[in-house]
Amino acid sequence: MNVGVAHSEVNPNTRVMSSRGIWLAYGISVGVLHVVLLSIPFFSVPVVWTLTNVIHNLVMYLLLHAVKGTPFETPDQGKDRLLTHWEQIDYGTQCTASRKFLSISPVVLYLLTSFYTKYDPAHFVVNTASLLSVLLPKLPQFHGVRVFGINKY
Repeated sequence: MNVGVAHSEVNPNTRVMSSRGIWLAYGISVGVLHVVLLSIPFFSVPVVWTLTNVIHNLVMYLLLHAVKGTPFETPDQGKDRLLTHWEQIDYGTQCTASRKFLSISPVVLYLLTSFYTKYDPAHFVVNTASLLSVLLPKLPQFHGVRVFGINKY
């Protein structure tokens, strides 16, 4: 156990997605976002679905793939300072339940969005680009890779 910290994990970022109730909270938060957007009177249903998908994917990209380090003091000599939250989940082990959930949920949202927008070409292009922007960084081939040096430091 680390002296002076309130948790027993070396890095709590590694286990946060495995904690109890986090998947339910994630689903409820996406549902609340969708209901809030539906309550805006001048948005049509296809626009609301596309906005829900794009906002979800933007927030997930920022939280999982853009922000690096950990907000906790860890005894790892700064090793986790260079890793994104996605790279820290489950100590970097691929194909865990948390990683599968975080990879499948944008796909399910994309399929729902495509259905409710009636596969309109403009919405389809925006939603597909948004989906690819969050799925490609999750691939095992991109673990630790910084494309074009973006987010290197």
